[in-house]
Amino acid sequence: MRRAIALSHEMMAENRGGPFGAVVVKDGAIIAEGFNQVTSANDPTAHAEVTAIREACRKLGSFKLEGCEIYTSCEPCPMCLSAIFWARIERIYYANTREDAARIGFDDDELYHEVARPLAERTIPNEQLLADEGRIAFDAWDTKPDKILY
Repeated sequence: MRRAIALSHEMMAENRGGPFGAVVVKDGAIIAEGFNQVTSANDPTAHAEVTAIREACRKLGSFKLEGCEIYTSCEPCPMCLSAIFWARIERIYYANTREDAARIGFDDDELYHEVARPLAERTIPNEQLLADEGRIAFDAWDTKPDKILY
């Protein structure tokens, strides 16, 4: 956790992103580090947890991080939490809370509320289009004999 916190402070002080850091640990050793690179990479998905997950996956040569834990300087936002679940990380440790992030101007807590709203009540309008055409790829995937499940 101390390394995640140090990354959050060091990289923020270097103007490389917001005050967020994360490390992925396997068998008691750090295998990947990440820090917020949203502003330095012009990438709204380059959160600390996501960049650490990307590095860990590259190092392990797998899209699954089973047997890994993540230490992050702040409670993961909904996007990062989803990435953690998709990566099959087994445990999350965090320092600051989403309320702490909201207090300094980050909207993580509001995003948690937004994703819980019914589609019709969300602030960004949602509309389904071409469902029948879209389903063709899903049907093909469903019957694909050599698919890799994830």
